[in-house]
Amino acid sequence: GNPSSIHRSGAAAAGILTAARDRCAAALNCPANTLYFTSGGTEANHIPLLSLLTRPVRGTIAISAIEHPSIREQAAVLAKCGWKVATIPVDRDGFITPEAVLATIDEETSFVAVMAVNNETGAIQPVSEIATALTRVCAGKRKPHFHVDFVQAAGKISLMPALPGVDSASFSAHKLRGPRGIGLLYLARQIEPFIRGGGQERTLRPGTENIAGAHALSRCLEMYGRPGEPAADLVTIAGGIPGLSVIPQTRTEHDPRFSPWIIQCTNDHLPGEVLVRILSDEGIYVSTGSACSSKKGNRPVLDAMGVSKTASKNAFRISTGPETTRNDLEEFSKKLAQTLARY
Repeated sequence: GNPSSIHRSGAAAAGILTAARDRCAAALNCPANTLYFTSGGTEANHIPLLSLLTRPVRGTIAISAIEHPSIREQAAVLAKCGWKVATIPVDRDGFITPEAVLATIDEETSFVAVMAVNNETGAIQPVSEIATALTRVCAGKRKPHFHVDFVQAAGKISLMPALPGVDSASFSAHKLRGPRGIGLLYLARQIEPFIRGGGQERTLRPGTENIAGAHALSRCLEMYGRPGEPAADLVTIAGGIPGLSVIPQTRTEHDPRFSPWIIQCTNDHLPGEVLVRILSDEGIYVSTGSACSSKKGNRPVLDAMGVSKTASKNAFRISTGPETTRNDLEEFSKKLAQTLARY
């Protein structure tokens, strides 16, 4: 039934939706009325940004140089609508510092966006420290809305104490072994909705709710929301393959600065796109950047880190999950080494 309907079937659906929201709230240790179901991580990133268009006065949006395309491309749209977009730089290892954030913002900055874990390099950003710095510097003044993309972080690193320091955060079920097409937005305070309609999700996200997706997402957060341990260290795996190097080169074995589930590598022989296709024929799936931008061919994250054009062209991302076994990684290592030796 439709959870907005007043008949018995609708009431039952509304009950399922409420229970799903409560489970998500328990998993994230936040009030249920701060959570909104969306169609995925992209929409959860868009909603706070689009809310800026309801403001009568334009200001500045500050986004990091390594944001997901759903933030970067949407910010470009806002730029066409009169907003100024400032870019927060990263260092050569792909990290955003609180100092870099503070140096980028000004009194006109209304929105700051930083991703918790970079989806290409696995770099874990100092979200709590950035939140603290923004609160300290803006004491007694209007603080910019601080949005964090937690899509790549949920289930991979601890979300606490980062979540309580942000104004909004995005999540996606498919990064938690759940279905595609369902996401979650955390909002510490209500914002003005840009898209209008039937008033669902407390008017913030109109449209009939995805009850099955919300239920699945809540169960995935319960089951997989806490970080586990990967089968093997990816830096160790990469280090055993001739002709392969890690980006950034300063990343070490069991490096706590990075998510252990993602690694960016480059090689001396093949363009990353060619290597992706060769390994795909072997039943091994790696990627060049995020799936949301892999068809565009550009590598803005690596460019922002100052990676050379050759290394960037030959780069590819290795991602693993809780279901990845040591045998899987050993087989992958063997086939990758054979492929690089062959070409």
